[in-house]
Amino acid sequence: MSTDTKKLTGKVALVTGASRGIGAAIAKGLADDGASVAITYTSSPQKADEVVRAIEVTGGKVLAIRADSADAEAVNKAVAGTVKAFGRLDILVNNAGLFAMAPIDEFKIEDFDRLIAVNVKGVFLATQSAIRHMGEGGRIINIGSVNSDSMPFAGGSVYALTKGAVASFTRGLARDLGPRGITVNNIQPGPVDTDMNPADGAFAAQLKDLMAIKRYGHGNEIAALVSFLASPEAAFITGASIKIDGGFDA
Repeated sequence: MSTDTKKLTGKVALVTGASRGIGAAIAKGLADDGASVAITYTSSPQKADEVVRAIEVTGGKVLAIRADSADAEAVNKAVAGTVKAFGRLDILVNNAGLFAMAPIDEFKIEDFDRLIAVNVKGVFLATQSAIRHMGEGGRIINIGSVNSDSMPFAGGSVYALTKGAVASFTRGLARDLGPRGITVNNIQPGPVDTDMNPADGAFAAQLKDLMAIKRYGHGNEIAALVSFLASPEAAFITGASIKIDGGFDA
């Protein structure tokens, strides 16, 4: 495919928490579709370097920035660094997130605080900073979870709380930013094969039993939906929460 036919040519994207897993797949997918991509990471510089090399080897433009999504100063610097490197910002993918599970009466307050800080506050911080640089046609894409609507096992209530907040924030933002021509959508994956939740892991059989399609999703499947929502073809979609879960919540 020639560069001038790629649907995101000329666009600049920032993907938070993209050194591995779903975030890495999203960054690569956006680059494949022609966007210049900045990624943030916290504790995996080697993994971030691998993403950078994978994009550069295909001729893409990419920048890796160390930034804790719960740190307002770090997030603002990441957004500013993206704009400085590439001249603009068109697409924000709020992918950074944490998972912790425990019975509610045993849930550690420090784990609660960290989940809220990254999964909720982090989305707010990156969005607030990014929209200062976005114009007509801007895209904000949040990576939520099917667990905001369906939590079929005990111990996941706090995680579900955070992802429910992301879904609600998405709807409110769509109203706030629609007049500016910026769309806001929420992707809600089900089980996806990553190093944190492998398709052959301890809970895999239990989760597959809950699905209509008896397999885990793949990162590139989530990435394809992100690229679509970032494209001109999705200009009339906003405020939506879209499940990509193999029928987990069917």
